[in-house]
Amino acid sequence: MAFFRPRVSREAEVRYHADLATRANFDHVLDRLSAAQRRFQEAKAAGVALPELREAALGLDAALTEALRAAEAGQRATYGVKSYDSRIARRKARATPDGALWTDEVNRLRTLREAHRLSDIPRVPRAGKTGDPARLTPRDVRKGLASAGR
Repeated sequence: MAFFRPRVSREAEVRYHADLATRANFDHVLDRLSAAQRRFQEAKAAGVALPELREAALGLDAALTEALRAAEAGQRATYGVKSYDSRIARRKARATPDGALWTDEVNRLRTLREAHRLSDIPRVPRAGKTGDPARLTPRDVRKGLASAGR
């Protein structure tokens, strides 16, 4: 007596088809990423005001995050529907040439995003720097003590 056993779960199929749809838009997402990079570099080169530069940097961060999510979806879709349920199937798919390409792309985008977050997003001074003791941060207090010669 043979029993019918589904090869993958329904949830895996749904996630797989959603990832296929996201992967189809990957080129469009990369175009938006390059536009955001261009805007940020132009703002940086033009020496715009700090809040505007921060806005461009945060736009680039959002574009990098969107590209990373799309690349991860493409990676999962390339691995196949079985890889959603099986660690072994995922590992086998990662070892294929297509799987390795998507893995490299995900790693590249993740590295770009983290490097950008660590060093390229400028900090804007807080609006409440009026000298009001209730609004001072510990850093402001240390600066005040250092300038007073203490």
